[in-house]
Amino acid sequence: MAHNGNRYSKEFKRQIIDLYLSGKPVKELADEYGLVEQTIYKWKKLYAATIKVDENKTISLKEYNDLQKKMRELEMENEILKKATAIFARKQ
Repeated sequence: MAHNGNRYSKEFKRQIIDLYLSGKPVKELADEYGLVEQTIYKWKKLYAATIKVDENKTISLKEYNDLQKKMRELEMENEILKKATAIFARKQ
């Protein structure tokens, strides 16, 4: 169960913050899950860590992880294309 008295599990808090980071408004989350908006803002400070990219740009930890995943996928695709190119070059 996500709620136990006044305490919520870390998983529940992270789920709410993930929904927030994906674009769902705090008001909507508060209404949908029976939370106080201020509670969500407090969790955001705790769980939505940011990474400074340059002087004027920061990204959330979730965005960073998503970018890392995408980079790994593109690196794999690149390796596959290199191998395919080598195979086709030998056949000609």
